[in-house]
Amino acid sequence: MRRIPLSRRSHIIGFQPLTTGIAQHESALERDFVTLTSFLDPSASITSQPITISYRSGTRTRRYTPDFLVRLITGRSELVEVKYGADLCASWERLKPSFAAAALRAREEGWAFRVVTEQDIRGPALENAKRLLPLRGAAWDTQMGARALAVARSLTAPTFGTVLAALPGSRALALSTIWRLIARGALRVELSAPITLHTPVAAI
Repeated sequence: MRRIPLSRRSHIIGFQPLTTGIAQHESALERDFVTLTSFLDPSASITSQPITISYRSGTRTRRYTPDFLVRLITGRSELVEVKYGADLCASWERLKPSFAAAALRAREEGWAFRVVTEQDIRGPALENAKRLLPLRGAAWDTQMGARALAVARSLTAPTFGTVLAALPGSRALALSTIWRLIARGALRVELSAPITLHTPVAAI
């Protein structure tokens, strides 16, 4: 495994704890990729800079290390390169042979290979992840949680707001409980859009 360098464009060296271990990142965009991936699939295994690939480019042998290997709960594995869009466009001709080598290696291993940019990573889903991930392990009122789920199941086309309005007692407690239920996946919402009072919810 290649050591993460201490200086690169927009470098933010760090470690992110996951349920499956620790993922290292070396830029803000890589950090956001790990956050989003772990949010959408809490069981995903994310290995930083997992392999170094040797390949021929003209008469020279070169080496390339993709950013992550992601193993999803579905059984699918992906070799992933995270790049800012501007960097990808500016360096495409130089990067193309290394990406081709990575795609070939991935096929040999039974993986997929993909390159992701800020357009794939940053947006409402990431903002939801940043808000909800800290709530997954937060303390909560189980009695209010059971009431909120019962209300959601009893309503026709329930939304965040209609469930909130139907809960008795403290509005602050009800609000925090609904957010925790969403974070834990007990109340399902569309995560690719901002969550508002009008967001449809479904109790699982």
